[in-house]
Amino acid sequence: MAWVKIPKEHHPIFMDALPMAPDVDVVKMFGGLAAMVGGNMAGGLFARSVVVRLDDAGVQEVLALEGSGPFDPMGNGRSMAGAVMLPESVMDEPDELRGWLVRAIMFARSLPPKVKKKAKPVAKAKPVAKAKPAAKAKPAAKAKPAAKAKPPAARKTSAKAGGKAAPRRRAP
Repeated sequence: MAWVKIPKEHHPIFMDALPMAPDVDVVKMFGGLAAMVGGNMAGGLFARSVVVRLDDAGVQEVLALEGSGPFDPMGNGRSMAGAVMLPESVMDEPDELRGWLVRAIMFARSLPPKVKKKAKPVAKAKPVAKAKPAAKAKPAAKAKPAAKAKPPAARKTSAKAGGKAAPRRRAP
């Protein structure tokens, strides 16, 4: 499925249909809103509809509805287990939407709560050395003319070495 921006007018519809309880948290997700229970997503806005997580029987029930489908947010054929998209028409039926969200919250309550992972320690930054005060600028020195380059001294060759350079010998 191609990415579709969640309409802002769906936010209040979702919030009005969502049964609020002390264990239900609403967070921003996918550019919309999602209901979380114990760190598990129960349901949320996606594209022009709502995604809900349900047990296997609930998933089959939703998939039997015209306009529903598996929740595949990237459109690559990998759907999220137990998550299905409700038909877009459910956004016009507050009671039906509320019923699906109640079922999704009940399912999320049956899942073990997610434990927040401890943050991995970040390498400590080395202290930055204090900057030394800038020295006063010295007047620029006059440029000296460049010295003429001397050609490298050629090594003498010997006939014994077959025309190769004779090895250098140390003085005794």
